[in-house]
Amino acid sequence: MAAIGEEPGVSKAHMALARTYSSPFLMGPPMSDALIELVRHMYTEDEADIVQHMRPMRARTAAGLARASGRPLPEIEAALHHLAHDLFVLLAVGSGRHERFSLMPVVPGTFEAVMMRPNIDSVTDWHRRFAELYEELFNTGYITDYLPARHHPVRYIPVGEVIDAIPMALPSDRLENILDGFDSYAIAVCQCKLSKQLVGESCGKKLDVCTAFGDISRWLVSNGKARQASKKDVLETKAEAESQGMVTWMFNVGNNSRLNGSCSCCGCCCGALRAVTQFNMPGSIAPPHFMPRFTKETCVACEKCEKVCPVKAIAVVGEGDTKRVVHIPERCIGCGLCAVACSKSSIVMNEAPGYKRPLATWPRFVASSIPEQVKILRKVSSSRKKG
Repeated sequence: MAAIGEEPGVSKAHMALARTYSSPFLMGPPMSDALIELVRHMYTEDEADIVQHMRPMRARTAAGLARASGRPLPEIEAALHHLAHDLFVLLAVGSGRHERFSLMPVVPGTFEAVMMRPNIDSVTDWHRRFAELYEELFNTGYITDYLPARHHPVRYIPVGEVIDAIPMALPSDRLENILDGFDSYAIAVCQCKLSKQLVGESCGKKLDVCTAFGDISRWLVSNGKARQASKKDVLETKAEAESQGMVTWMFNVGNNSRLNGSCSCCGCCCGALRAVTQFNMPGSIAPPHFMPRFTKETCVACEKCEKVCPVKAIAVVGEGDTKRVVHIPERCIGCGLCAVACSKSSIVMNEAPGYKRPLATWPRFVASSIPEQVKILRKVSSSRKKG
């Protein structure tokens, strides 16, 4: 059996770039044939020869990469423009000679940038192959190396049908209140659902449910990654998604942030929820504000709540008269789908003990999470060196 990367056609530049993508400081996976194949798909050999000079968390200009690679500046500029603005595998910030380019993690980062779009008309065979290679890499479970974390960038809010019945609900629990804090909105295709559709595993649910608010929405629209929308459009999109059994994902910052985003998730496609179900990592999502409370006296163990739960936090066990509902709180995201599904009104949403509100802004969130993230990255780096 050939060693990793020894197959014919794997260039030194591709190998060097794959090693960079495997860095814990890019939340990378261990070196593997799956990673190398993904890198080879994203970059031609000539492009890899240029990009191999980039490092995690360090942006570079075209002029700097021209000097590092010994190639003419016009050639470097054309390659970087294609990679950043056509394929979206690099992040570009700024413009003209001041434009700087940087690598992104495979996920979150590259996957979302490549797959996000206002509709599916622009999907090509290149995107289909990207989705296949990404799914192969994701299914290795490497992302669990970086989970769980005490500071969670993702949280779920209760579905609209139950939120009005919760007297303790805060503005940060209500989508309409969250949207009131912004003046621009955008809608795009869900990257996770699109990826699953491209590999032949579509669940058939609504695709265009990924939304953005504030500064990020304007950037996405101007870069052709989303279509401009109104607050009404977003609310109608979310309502339709909830009617199909999807739950609302939010960035875990308060209403005072200048940007936020939300997608509507299903347990079969969403990467965040698959971390819980596929890899048994419930700590990958922020603890919910509300938890379901089950009334045993009226519950008939009909299994409706079990079937709609997107993270398998509810199980019906036993047979006949011994059948009962078991709730697994550490897996629960507090979405409230179970309460909506219950025809006996045996489930209500109650405030979870010890709930902490989201930090108000992204700078505060980042500042609070840096020490823990550094600790996780060092742990992953150390374990891989020992391995």
